[in-house]
Amino acid sequence: MVKQIAIIGGGIIGATTAFYLSDLQGNENVQVTLFDDDTGQATKAASGIISPWLSKRRNKRWYALAKRGAELYPELVKAAQLSDRAYQQSGTIVTRKSHDDLLALYHEAEIKIQHTSAMGNVELLDADEVQRRMPLLTNAPEGIFVSGGARIDGANFVTELLTRAEQNNVQVSHQRVSLTADGSLETHDGPRKFDRVIIATGAWMHETLQPLGLNIKVRPQKGQLIDITINMPNRWKDMPVMMPESMSDIIPFNGGKLVIGATHENDEGFDLTPKAAARKQLFKNAQAFIDNLSESQITDMRVGTRAYTDDFAPFFGVVPMLPNFLIGGGLGSSGLTTGPIIGYFLAQAILGGPLDDWSQYTKPVSRYIV
Repeated sequence: MVKQIAIIGGGIIGATTAFYLSDLQGNENVQVTLFDDDTGQATKAASGIISPWLSKRRNKRWYALAKRGAELYPELVKAAQLSDRAYQQSGTIVTRKSHDDLLALYHEAEIKIQHTSAMGNVELLDADEVQRRMPLLTNAPEGIFVSGGARIDGANFVTELLTRAEQNNVQVSHQRVSLTADGSLETHDGPRKFDRVIIATGAWMHETLQPLGLNIKVRPQKGQLIDITINMPNRWKDMPVMMPESMSDIIPFNGGKLVIGATHENDEGFDLTPKAAARKQLFKNAQAFIDNLSESQITDMRVGTRAYTDDFAPFFGVVPMLPNFLIGGGLGSSGLTTGPIIGYFLAQAILGGPLDDWSQYTKPVSRYIV
């Protein structure tokens, strides 16, 4: 008997779960409907860097999850036939303000690379070499190049992933739905019952789960970024991305688009209004490395709302006392890295495939419910 599966939320977790439910072994036993209205979605407003290996974060579960997420990407990109507009392994340049700190980080990278093949190659670069590899820079810092790093465009990634899922018989419904007390979904066509429900509504998860009598501990965080157009096509193609210490990421995309961001604003709630102060700060961060920029080159400003937990850690699993409901969220600023592997795990659980020990990646879901 074919089981009816609902996914609420079409961001990075929801879209990846939908694709894997249409692609993994056992997909013929499920019919999947994904509901999403796009409002404020962090993924579609985001561009980012997939390169978690030299992060300053010391949360072991987070690192294990992010590491698995980075390892998954090449397989996912191949399986879903995603274009380089969505994802491209460009290499990442990581910086530190202190030369001694950079050397210490390089030695750490040399150790990690011995058992982390997804990192690729690691090189210590002086400022001249960084500038050669990123010729748009006028004030290049020294850095560490990690060849396995990649850039991702959230909107293109999700759009292409859901297109593949729809081709594999997933239904995508562009509407906002709500749960009822008995676990049904209230849709535009009336209430519907599903055998399993996956909730991936990000910062809105608190609102989503309230009808079930659950209080989830997530909070919204506003993220803003800017797009800058630079005309230097002959020297632009396949440029690496840069993660400067305590500054905005520098993310060149083929074609002359440069993305700077993103902000982390905890007191803005669900406000999606672009702010002049954020635009100014992001542009200033870009000018620290590219001093010949003009504000007239800013072509777009995007705004999204991330979900954060009080311990800054993602979570996923079965909802306590409600075995037909699974959730995944609290991704914070690492959502583009950790979201797909969570979607993969959730799809495996639905299809009855072999499961990893999730406790190495996340605390119990009950930890995030009041």
